[in-house]
Amino acid sequence: MKSIKSLFIVCAIALSFECLAQSQNIRVFSHRGGRMEYDENTIEAFQASYNVGYRGFETDIRMTKDGELVILHDSNLQRTSTGSGAVEEKNRAEIEQLSTKKGNKIAFLDDLMQFLSDKSGLYVEFEMKTQPESLYDEDRLKAYCDKLYKTVMANRPNDAEYVFTSFDCRTLRCMRSLHPDADLLMITSNPCDEHSIATCLALGINRLGANINGTSRSGVALAHKKGIKVSLWPGLSVEDFLLGAYLGSDFLCTDIPTQLKAWIETNTHSLKVTF
Repeated sequence: MKSIKSLFIVCAIALSFECLAQSQNIRVFSHRGGRMEYDENTIEAFQASYNVGYRGFETDIRMTKDGELVILHDSNLQRTSTGSGAVEEKNRAEIEQLSTKKGNKIAFLDDLMQFLSDKSGLYVEFEMKTQPESLYDEDRLKAYCDKLYKTVMANRPNDAEYVFTSFDCRTLRCMRSLHPDADLLMITSNPCDEHSIATCLALGINRLGANINGTSRSGVALAHKKGIKVSLWPGLSVEDFLLGAYLGSDFLCTDIPTQLKAWIETNTHSLKVTF
């Protein structure tokens, strides 16, 4: 019964946006390098997504005890690596002794920037992971934002679109204060609605990463009217992509980059999708 319902949803949304999306252009990017298909946030994952045609990526950055920037989503090392404890309480040398549970190297920001440095047409979201707040006091937060911005922008290809994102409004304000030209995106677990749009505008940010669940076409249209670009998440399935496209999103993340790209190339014609 569930598979029949999912098929109905896919067909209904597909028919709707085939009629509505003649001029719509969506940028799809690989979330953590495609965490449901590859070893998340590793160079191997980003390379695999790149090999199938993606030039859009999202990643997560944390700061070690000795001020190094490392590519990891969780503060605790246990879920994805052979280590345990908080990333922020380890030195770089300690992290370098670990590997992911799939046997890959844990990447640092300089590894990722080297990977990206010779590539064209990039769109990359650098998510600033600065929670729990107890691990990032004001001084540490300033050091984090400053080092992240300088490292990313020093290695930016001329045509790359690099965006600094966060759930943490403290971090967004800090980055804006230190580097006013930084392109920022506010992430929220809430839908794209009047409240999340107002919060985004109050921060002086024109990009919103909202939860696809509860988001409406009218909410996305309101964001566009206010000059805000909309990115929706999560991207766990083809159905999520279809829903995001129907809602009018400008950007969509995906955890299944290879599967989704193959589906799009086979099944959609009127919608312009950039990977």
